[in-house]
Amino acid sequence: MSSTALYTDLSGYYDLMCADIDYPAQSNAVHRLHQLFGNQGRRHLDLACGTGPHIRHFIDFGYDCMGLDIHQPMLDQARNRCPEARFILGDMSELRVEEPQDLITCFLYSIHYNQSLDKLKACFGSVHQALSPEGVFCFNLVDKNRINNNLYVQHNAQHHGSHFLFRSGWHYDGTGEMQSLRLRIEKTTAGETQCWQDEHRMVAAGIEDVRALLAPLFEVHVFEHDYERILPWDGESGNALLVCVKNGD
Repeated sequence: MSSTALYTDLSGYYDLMCADIDYPAQSNAVHRLHQLFGNQGRRHLDLACGTGPHIRHFIDFGYDCMGLDIHQPMLDQARNRCPEARFILGDMSELRVEEPQDLITCFLYSIHYNQSLDKLKACFGSVHQALSPEGVFCFNLVDKNRINNNLYVQHNAQHHGSHFLFRSGWHYDGTGEMQSLRLRIEKTTAGETQCWQDEHRMVAAGIEDVRALLAPLFEVHVFEHDYERILPWDGESGNALLVCVKNGD
């Protein structure tokens, strides 16, 4: 399958693939960070929103929500989950909104779906333009310099009489601005197993590199990737949560 075919073709299994993610904890943490650093506004846009699980929580927090994704099948499911929200089919590096947003989020390392450093920089510029004064941009990041190609995560799930195994892991060859997210899905039904493998090409960057790209546009705060506690990034861990407050125009 091609780079994003698995993601698109198996959109009906996406929530199963992410069944081990603690969406309430992630949403609560970012909501709390927005209360600490933001302008107290309630307009929220989630980039690469997928099927909308984070949006569901932000609606329940009282936000007026929008979601953007590049895959229509994901947005179709997101509309079913969050009929109160509005959804946009599009590329996050070319983001345009009709009214400024107070909080823009990008969960699950999806910021890496920008296909180059130039597109990542364009995404940051688009987000800056889309935010209201003192609006907040929050996303998580994996540092290319700290990727262990031998590590992966996996979990199992049952769905409509079938057993699923989902496995994913980062891979970076040590050079250049591209890394990959390698995915494997096994579906076993009545003793017969189907297997899909995919490799999503994504932008690679170090945390300090990204901070430098953001600095002209935002006041940047880098935290440990911990949704239970607010801790400054220690400069060593390979994952970080970035909170970016829009600079004045």
